[in-house]
Amino acid sequence: MVMKTVIAGLAGSLLLASAAFAAETSTSTTAAKAGDTTAASYQGDWRASKLVGLKVYNEANENVGSINDLLTDKSGNIKAVVIGVGGFLGMGEHLVAVAFDKVKFSDQPVAYTGASNAPAGSTAPAGTSPPSSTTTTGSTATSPSTSTASSKPNPWYPDHAMFNASKDELKAMPEFKYSE
Repeated sequence: MVMKTVIAGLAGSLLLASAAFAAETSTSTTAAKAGDTTAASYQGDWRASKLVGLKVYNEANENVGSINDLLTDKSGNIKAVVIGVGGFLGMGEHLVAVAFDKVKFSDQPVAYTGASNAPAGSTAPAGTSPPSSTTTTGSTATSPSTSTASSKPNPWYPDHAMFNASKDELKAMPEFKYSE
């Protein structure tokens, strides 16, 4: 009696598993076909989730903060970038809102010009001229910048953002507060 119950349970499990496997295969095949055309139409666009947390540097390659939020209008266009300056682990951080078109984005790592501020593990000697990259605001190219690292850029988000102000200048800006 127990053996018949175990065999019936195994047979039922196999039937359910094969039906679930067949449904998963057809769904993933359909999604892959639809995803091929969708992915191509968004080529070059960035994921907003990857912009939040991006480090912000000034033109002297000094880290001045990180992107905390993106502010959009009702049609979904990004109007401002909220940058967090200073603080430690989010405590004491000063938030400032900067117009989106004032922030530039780069797909290449930050250029380091001397050995004193080069990242650990950097093997490029100071004063070498690395390959150039494009710096963009939104989706339009502006001016070239340089980098000492040779890594492949990610097509779904930039490496870092740039805003030409020092930490002190950003801290002197009016603090951004979310309305309640």
